[in-house]
Amino acid sequence: MGMMKTQIQLPDALYRDLKRLATAREWSLAETLRRAAEQFLARNPDATATPSSWQPPVSDAVGWRGLSHAEVRAAALDDLARDRGEDLDGAGARRGRSRS
Repeated sequence: MGMMKTQIQLPDALYRDLKRLATAREWSLAETLRRAAEQFLARNPDATATPSSWQPPVSDAVGWRGLSHAEVRAAALDDLARDRGEDLDGAGARRGRSRS
């Protein structure tokens, strides 16, 4: 197995923690960093890999299908007003007042 030599910069606290771990495990600092890098790569697959063809399921029973933008907006405003304890007319306007 070939090895590439490199130089990195670490914050002081991270360096001390890694050095302490390496000493406790009787590893070199390089071995500690190699092991950390291997674990990181195992948890984070290659970003250039082809994405999965899996898609989340879609349900016809949920959503706002068949409603116009105005109907969706009115329903959202009604929900918001209901949450605030306001009384609306069903079209998103407060009773007794017109919306401009």
